[in-house]
Amino acid sequence: MLGRKSKFEIKSPEQILLMRTAGLVVADVLARMQLEAGPGVTTLQLDKIAREMLTAAGAQSSFLGYFGYPAVICSSLNDEVVHSIPNEIALKDGDILSVDFGAIVDGWNGDAAITIEIGTPRPEQTALSNATRESMWAGLAMAVAGNRLSDISHAIEVVIRSAGNYGILEEYGGHGIGTKMHMDPLIPNYGEPGHGPELIPGMALAIEPMATLGSKHVRTLDDQWTVVTTDGSRAAHWEHTVAITTDGPWVLTAHDGGAQYFAARGIPSPAANFAV
Repeated sequence: MLGRKSKFEIKSPEQILLMRTAGLVVADVLARMQLEAGPGVTTLQLDKIAREMLTAAGAQSSFLGYFGYPAVICSSLNDEVVHSIPNEIALKDGDILSVDFGAIVDGWNGDAAITIEIGTPRPEQTALSNATRESMWAGLAMAVAGNRLSDISHAIEVVIRSAGNYGILEEYGGHGIGTKMHMDPLIPNYGEPGHGPELIPGMALAIEPMATLGSKHVRTLDDQWTVVTTDGSRAAHWEHTVAITTDGPWVLTAHDGGAQYFAARGIPSPAANFAV
């Protein structure tokens, strides 16, 4: 990879553009998931749609076959936080579903997740999802050259803590991304600012807070994938892939690159130049 010496994968501008292509496939699929998910629909049906869209885009799945994972989406329902395998159980009114999805184009990965309320929203779930999503954007806004990695973690934690008495998962967090889906560095969703490696242009990170209505403690089910809350509380999960550039953060898995969010807060970003 190009760039100054680093133990992390540093991408050239051309390689970031390839990641953007993968990121837009992810954005398209998750937008479709938002439209299709509803009462009576199964997560296996959502997985089928995502597979068809991958094929149409000429992309590959980041998830399918990853350590044996059998699907192209992770579809985590209610007290399931992450990594749940799609199944034939129909979604019901009042459910909360997170869909995590990754795509590969020319060897480069994009990865993002959204949380969807099924049917009639429940105020406590809406508040949790909104807080988790806003914390993700706060973390993305700190993906600026010269900042430290824990500045992202701290920004995420501050938003979630200020929004309510939510549990923040400690065993899971964000990660580097590029030629592989999961790369160094690991990005916790909590911590003090000013620590960890310096962020430099060419780094790409997947920022993904996960929060619950109750405890931060989780366990993995017998399928060796599905992670659930130990107290049965419901969870939310949001994620975007962001590139650190000389002009600021560029959210590769958002259709507008983050332009609207960053512009409203006066944060410099190349997003406006590349929005589609």
